[in-house]
Amino acid sequence: MADADAAVPPVVVPSSAPPPAPPGGAPPKVTHHGRVAAPVASSNEDTEELPEFEPFGAPGPRGFPSLAEYLDISKVDMMKNRAEINHQQHHTDRFNTNFLIVRRGQEFQVKITFNRPYDADKDKFAVEFGIGPSPQFSKRTYMPVFPTPERQSPWAGRVVVAAGPEVTMGITPTADAIVGRYRLYVAVVTPYGIRRTCTDVSRDLYILYNPWVKEDVVFLEDEEERDECVLNESGVIYHGTWDDIAERNWNFGQFDFGVLDACLYVMDRAGMPIVNRGDPVKMARIASAMLNSRDDDGVLVGSWSGDYSYGVAPTSWTGSTDILLSYYRTRKPVGYAQCWVYAAVFNSFLRCLGIPARVVTNFYSAHDNDGNLKTDIILDENGRIDRKNTRDSIWNYHCWNECFMARADLPTGFGGWQAVDATPQETSDGMFRCGPASVRAIKHGELCFPFDAAFVFAEVNSDVVFHSRKRDGTMEVVKVKKDHVGRLILTKATGSYDSRDITELYKFPEGQAGQFPKSQLAEPSAVAPMADGLAKLGNSRTVLEKGEVYGCARDQSTLPEADVELRLPALEVAVGDDFELCLEAVSRSGESRTVDAYITGSVVYYTGVTSADFLFKTPTLELEANQSVKELWQVPARSYMKKLVEQANLHFIATGKVKETGQIITAMKVVALHMPKLSIKVSGLNKVNELMVATVDFTNPFSLVLEHVYVRVEGAGVLSPVFKYYGLIPGGSRMTWTEEFTPRRAGPTRLIATLDCAALRQVSGQLELDVLP
Repeated sequence: MADADAAVPPVVVPSSAPPPAPPGGAPPKVTHHGRVAAPVASSNEDTEELPEFEPFGAPGPRGFPSLAEYLDISKVDMMKNRAEINHQQHHTDRFNTNFLIVRRGQEFQVKITFNRPYDADKDKFAVEFGIGPSPQFSKRTYMPVFPTPERQSPWAGRVVVAAGPEVTMGITPTADAIVGRYRLYVAVVTPYGIRRTCTDVSRDLYILYNPWVKEDVVFLEDEEERDECVLNESGVIYHGTWDDIAERNWNFGQFDFGVLDACLYVMDRAGMPIVNRGDPVKMARIASAMLNSRDDDGVLVGSWSGDYSYGVAPTSWTGSTDILLSYYRTRKPVGYAQCWVYAAVFNSFLRCLGIPARVVTNFYSAHDNDGNLKTDIILDENGRIDRKNTRDSIWNYHCWNECFMARADLPTGFGGWQAVDATPQETSDGMFRCGPASVRAIKHGELCFPFDAAFVFAEVNSDVVFHSRKRDGTMEVVKVKKDHVGRLILTKATGSYDSRDITELYKFPEGQAGQFPKSQLAEPSAVAPMADGLAKLGNSRTVLEKGEVYGCARDQSTLPEADVELRLPALEVAVGDDFELCLEAVSRSGESRTVDAYITGSVVYYTGVTSADFLFKTPTLELEANQSVKELWQVPARSYMKKLVEQANLHFIATGKVKETGQIITAMKVVALHMPKLSIKVSGLNKVNELMVATVDFTNPFSLVLEHVYVRVEGAGVLSPVFKYYGLIPGGSRMTWTEEFTPRRAGPTRLIATLDCAALRQVSGQLELDVLP
């Protein structure tokens, strides 16, 4: 019996207490073991080394015999000098690098020196490429390339020249090859095994996307557009208002030393599988999340607070190089960014990897976070804006990117330019990212296609809806402005520093049907074919109706047109100046009209969010039949100067109620105050490798003292980013800073400088420079 009792298992009583820790105290580390044979390769920095000798079988009792009589490798020349054929033909000669950089789908050459003349009939060798940890042929992360036509792999190989012991090998990666940093080996086959070169980091090479090759999905046929959107390092980003456009110069720096490695690290940090890095759609989508730090400790920390004590103010940056290299060096997000900084750094990332890209600016950009196509402004019963209940805002401008690629995942005709946005506004599939969304799909209201087309569609097509709020809380639509949002969409023109209007690529003109003006950019042949129904779509409202089918609701109110119109004429005002504000009322009625008007002046962030009010007037306007009248007010600088926020935008909203008809009329105007300029001059021989001096000059035009001032200057290919700190610059005093530099590359470029402090943002200057060889 005792033995039987002993066989009864003990009763286990459930407990809420955690199980005891294993010996040693720490819980076991969670790994991939038992789930998959090996972890997903997602780091380009971790590359497995191949063995120098790989035997075909076990050695005999005396080991392997001497291999001296067989072919051996004495030297491998990567032909990576920037003046040599590889960098020249692959358009990578501008990269400041010690490595070979080539583009996929196009032949490059490697020169191999053996210990004796190469005999094609007897000797067998291969050039091997590996990327990431545990490279595998089945995953396309290991690729041998053979010199004979009888034996070929997906990457083509051929002997270009064989002269004695020297063999020049031509290698052509596939047009869909994985993009990244590869390790190269040369392997020789002997009867006893494979003998290969030892691991040598100097023989690493980078393979990029290739917009010059038709077989690559990023191929861009227009040569001038391709050069602009891949090779140009100097950009212009537009801001301000649609009728008073300002320019911000930027050095994309995609060819600067270390930037390519930093861009590849961004993908490593995202944990992007190596095998997916040949797909530009996946690359752009993951990068749009990784350029901001909201979810994943990405590159840039966004801030609109005005307090940038622990980083660099967004308005102070002059280029992307410092940002990307700082992230790569510290492995920590860089502060701070706003929409144009996100777009500029994203542009550098895309161009560096070979994806054609450009920065676009949408003036009066709606931020749609509830899936509708309207921005609501609440008025009280008298027509005065109700700021307590008005929550929506329209950004004075918003910057995002376009990248060029075919879209095999979409119907024919929706490739070409794709909108992508790294500014964290709303989540997409659980992360702060946006795109790539086909610009053609956005224009035609085809919002079911991935990714995030509906969001971008609302940014350029929303209506501004004015509601009159009754005392009982009910609201009535009294005014709808259909042409305010998406007023103008600009990008830098090809081959010049002028702007280019691309509004028609995103939307049809309001109320216009039928044929529309041709884009300044001819449609590429690869994406030109379209279904007849798509090509014959009607006017802009028809497109909005199509958008509603995919869930973008809009306001359906139909209101009679008022016979009185309010106008706020354009203003150009320098910061610190007094100015005159004009409100004009125009009557188109055959009868007299009386308008009780309200006009509010506010200091706003460029996102449309109000910081402080500085003006409020309540004029009564008496109009005779078909007459216009004006009211003028003097606005002294002291009323707004102490309330300014970083981008110095003044927002005026005029509303009025016509006594005779009860109709509500409105007008809105954003005034971007003009900033003083920096002056840049250079002296010296203006030649490559010759010492030059840049002089940055600024005079404080105000009576106030500017404190904690940072001045930055850089120039693509000539001057790496540098800055200087000034504790204070008294009112009326002059600051002069000289910086020596030595141009590294010939050709046209731009020096860009900024001055930034808490009291004065967005002060900049630029100088065009043509460096002689």
